[in-house]
Amino acid sequence: MSIDSLKAALPDYAKDLKLNIGSVLTAPGLTEQQVWGTAVASAIASRNETVRDAILAEATTRLTPAALNAAKAAAAIMGMNNIYYRFVHLASAPDYKTMPAKLRMNVIANPGVDAVDFELWSLAVSAINGCGMCIDAHEHEIVKKGANREAIQNVVRIASVIHAIAVTLEGEKLAA
Repeated sequence: MSIDSLKAALPDYAKDLKLNIGSVLTAPGLTEQQVWGTAVASAIASRNETVRDAILAEATTRLTPAALNAAKAAAAIMGMNNIYYRFVHLASAPDYKTMPAKLRMNVIANPGVDAVDFELWSLAVSAINGCGMCIDAHEHEIVKKGANREAIQNVVRIASVIHAIAVTLEGEKLAA
């Protein structure tokens, strides 16, 4: 499956998604690695096999094996962290905010790619998973490391479109 086949699989009512997927994957201000790493992490986080497979098929031609692995790692570690830190953020009891997480997160310190890229991918997954605490933390680190807000916005745009495609395809599958 390819990006074009993903577009073709979308129903007519999702025409905006067909148009947006092309534009977000060519967003200015991001490197090809940043774009496709974001796409991979977002596709995995969106939990749709069709979307994941199409994005991975394209990304394997655009990313090094190390970058592909790091994008997958961002989706994996944020799958854990987003749940934990969303709980910490939303729980009424203030005690959880001072308790150590006691969860291994070594990949964040050594992801195998540029730290900004990994932070961008982690931000995309955090946006999909709705963890405000993680969104703030990654956005802060990205800016601190020198990326601009346009790059951040473009990464979240990629995540939002990929997630919307996944939701749409799931809805169509259920309606069939």
